[in-house]
Amino acid sequence: MSRPFPSRNSSSVSFLRVNGKIRAREVRVIMGEKQLGVFALNDALKMARDHGVDLVEISATANPPVCKIVEIGKFRYEQAKREKESKKHQHASIVKEVQLSPRIDPHDLGIKLTHAIDFLCEDMKVKIALKFRGREMAHTEVGFEVIKKFLADIAPYGHPDFSPKLIGKGINAMISPLPRNKRAKNPRAAAEGGHAPAPEKNHHEHSTSAPQKVKTPVSGEPQLNGLNDAFAKLEVK
Repeated sequence: MSRPFPSRNSSSVSFLRVNGKIRAREVRVIMGEKQLGVFALNDALKMARDHGVDLVEISATANPPVCKIVEIGKFRYEQAKREKESKKHQHASIVKEVQLSPRIDPHDLGIKLTHAIDFLCEDMKVKIALKFRGREMAHTEVGFEVIKKFLADIAPYGHPDFSPKLIGKGINAMISPLPRNKRAKNPRAAAEGGHAPAPEKNHHEHSTSAPQKVKTPVSGEPQLNGLNDAFAKLEVK
């Protein structure tokens, strides 16, 4: 039993009407970038056969329907390529909201910043919403300082679409992700995926390894490398 409607996961390229499957009596014919006019369906099919290609219905809802004279394999490839390119920009239309307050704790602000960086690194937009409560409206400059610091910290990952605005009892700002070639790497992903480099040895610090005994040709008594002789001569009971 055939499906009356296409499935949600199917591509629009798979449901094209081609040649004999077109049901209209008259069609508007396009070839390349040029419109040839309105023809009867049989005449349009004959034109396509004369050129050794197919007649593809590209707009079934138009009156009359629009058909294109093109090789069906090439047309499917170009349509699939366009759909693939459009999906790359779908994340940019997703907006995630991060809520702040004028008296937010620095630790909580750091957590909010980490979440916003994660969203931007996944090509999502971030909406910053700072809300005032009660008498906090008398000191809106405090809220603007919080937003200003937040935008400064997130600058390597995104840029504001507009200056922060006071709307009602809150300040709103919208941040768009930077292009991937100009965006800094997500520090959380870098910490999880890579290993921290080994710290360089400081030549001014004493080594934590066990001190070595050095024999001196004069007294023959042992000495401890890098320490005072007085500590070396102490007797251990």
